[in-house]
Amino acid sequence: MATALLPDDIRSEPLTKALAERYLAYALSTITQRALPDARDGLKPVHRRILYGMRLLRLDPNSTFKKSAKVVGDVMGSYHPHGDQAIYDALVRLAQDFAVRYPLVDGQGNFGNVDGDNAAAMRYTESRLTEAAGALLDGLDEDAIDFRPTYDNEGREPVVLPAAFPNLLANGSSGIAVGMATNIPPHNLGELCGALVAMIENPNLQDRSLLKFVKGPDFPTGGILVEDHAAIAEAYKTGRGGFRLRARWEKEEGARGVYQIVITEIPYQVQKAKLIERIAELLEQKKLPLLDDIHDESAEDIRIVLSPKNRTVDANLLMEQLFRSSDLEVRIPLNLNVLDKGQVPGVMSLKEALQAFIDHRHDVLERRSRHRLEKIRARLEVLEGYLAVFLNLDKVIKIIRTEDDPKPKLIKAFTLTDVQAEAILNMRLRALRKLEEMEIRGEHADLTKEHKELTRLLGSDKLRAEKLIAEVREIDAKFGGKTKIGKRRTEIAGARDIETLSALAEEAVELAAAVEKEPITIVCSEKLWIRAMKGHQEPSDAVKYREGDRERFWIQAQTTDKLMLLATDGRFFTLDCSKLPGGRGNGEAIRSFIDLPPEADIARMFVHVPGRKLLLAASSGHGFITNEDDAIAMTRGGKRVLNVKPGVEAMVARPVEGDSIAVVGDNRKMLIFPLSEVPEMARGQGVYLQKYKDGGLLDATSFVWKEGLKDENGRLFGPSDLKEWKGERAQAGRIVPQGWARSKKFAA
Repeated sequence: MATALLPDDIRSEPLTKALAERYLAYALSTITQRALPDARDGLKPVHRRILYGMRLLRLDPNSTFKKSAKVVGDVMGSYHPHGDQAIYDALVRLAQDFAVRYPLVDGQGNFGNVDGDNAAAMRYTESRLTEAAGALLDGLDEDAIDFRPTYDNEGREPVVLPAAFPNLLANGSSGIAVGMATNIPPHNLGELCGALVAMIENPNLQDRSLLKFVKGPDFPTGGILVEDHAAIAEAYKTGRGGFRLRARWEKEEGARGVYQIVITEIPYQVQKAKLIERIAELLEQKKLPLLDDIHDESAEDIRIVLSPKNRTVDANLLMEQLFRSSDLEVRIPLNLNVLDKGQVPGVMSLKEALQAFIDHRHDVLERRSRHRLEKIRARLEVLEGYLAVFLNLDKVIKIIRTEDDPKPKLIKAFTLTDVQAEAILNMRLRALRKLEEMEIRGEHADLTKEHKELTRLLGSDKLRAEKLIAEVREIDAKFGGKTKIGKRRTEIAGARDIETLSALAEEAVELAAAVEKEPITIVCSEKLWIRAMKGHQEPSDAVKYREGDRERFWIQAQTTDKLMLLATDGRFFTLDCSKLPGGRGNGEAIRSFIDLPPEADIARMFVHVPGRKLLLAASSGHGFITNEDDAIAMTRGGKRVLNVKPGVEAMVARPVEGDSIAVVGDNRKMLIFPLSEVPEMARGQGVYLQKYKDGGLLDATSFVWKEGLKDENGRLFGPSDLKEWKGERAQAGRIVPQGWARSKKFAA
């Protein structure tokens, strides 16, 4: 029988407040528990839990491998109550030497490859910790960090790892949270260690001084960094920026002057198979005039072979063209957004990130030292008890043999503490030898000396700094530049090299612009799917569209033209006609080429004519004239030219021809006024062209007054027919002439 719901169980609350509170809680959870790494150990909770779980399974670097499924099961059951596949994906990434600069998991089996193939199922692969992971976990049992209850309150997990090396910058991190994201490329550990030592020795070190040590990112897949030195310095100073990374290639000479280009390293996080597929697609589309063929000869190492059209092709120019049109060159973003002390998200500079690591290591050093002191004090107390009774062992044995409760008698007879008496009673008989006394005295002396050293260490900032420097140099010796794993893989291009590359880039742009001129017909559907068909074709029912879609724009152009698009939010976008998708199929969504917001649409689409002027107008009735050349925007984000307020849309972009402007509104009223009354602007809202009580602007155009004006149906209205509609800008106008097109619009 159903239980009636008590009135007290119902709480009235505004929906907006309830949604805001719950979304805020979700956002906070995503930021702190999933997406952003901790500045101290550079790990997200899932990675930290994987390493801790593997440590409890005793999967040390020298131990045997265990099934990854066991690791995932233990981590999911005890620490991370999320999907097993999510945990396994995180574990796999920690083991991929092409994804992580210093792998934290040693994988055995198929853990994926640079082609983009996925790892085998977790039941087939095995794993254990690497030495780098061991360094992150070192000191975990020495009260170096805090622990917190697990999600089910049945165990404990570390809040942060002791982290003996700067994992945040060494391995990098990436993630997307609610309203924020992080993207930190990997760096060379040897360079980071040099910067850390310099900062410990001189805490007031300037940001620019760190660049003497940290040259730039060091990616596991190598490549060549071609970013300007000033841009690198600015990125590290602000925590935001980016780095241009190129593939490494070499020229292999053959017989009779024939050569081929071999790519030996590809950019970070670029899948080799997709890269080759993209270049082959460009080759098929005849967009790489200098390249003849591409094939993959890779085994364990990368070897992509490019064959030029002929022996006279400049290899540098060919590669520059490929860098511009494919992922052989990528831009790696830097967004050093991390959790400071595991709680507060914020963007740090390079210096601040290194300082956060140094502060953490200071805390770890102090906590480990105090923990060791407590252990020494406890041990010294026991040893002093041993020394007190060793000179009279017979009396000890007699008390133990004759007394039912020997502890109080021992304490009284030898002036012992409770701990000392308990330790003596727990000794084995074979430990009661005369020789043991010398060993105890030796251990007592060693511990007393260590106790004094630790006490001095905790009382001296200088000694703690020296200890930290020694720890950093120890890590440098294990993983730094002199080791196999620590050698820099990514080459930093010099200033002269970058200048040479810039000159080649300009030449490549000119070459790319030299596209063969061919007629095409651009078709864009109502739902913004675009394609370019060969030849100039007239609109036809033979052209098919996706279900529920239909024709919208039909434009005849040349492959050498640029296509301009005006969005309803007032932004212009420009597309290269030679790079539009072919006419087979339904084409591609126009949003895959430009960053058009979901709420925006395309108002106008036309072929760019250099030097032409455009009449721009919005639904509010505002408008102005602009130079079409100034509206070109080859970036995905476009260029905002017409400023529109909320609820207003850009409507018109027409070539300016003649001496008069005609405007018509939704209310069927038309107004004609001189072209000279409309200002020419590069950007803005413009002036009122026509005012309305109801509705808004529908269409606007320019024309020669003596030649008359045509409506959308092509009917011509002469000056004598239009004289009653002449007025001044910003007037309301009059109802359109009798016989005007029902659409109320002007001729295209």
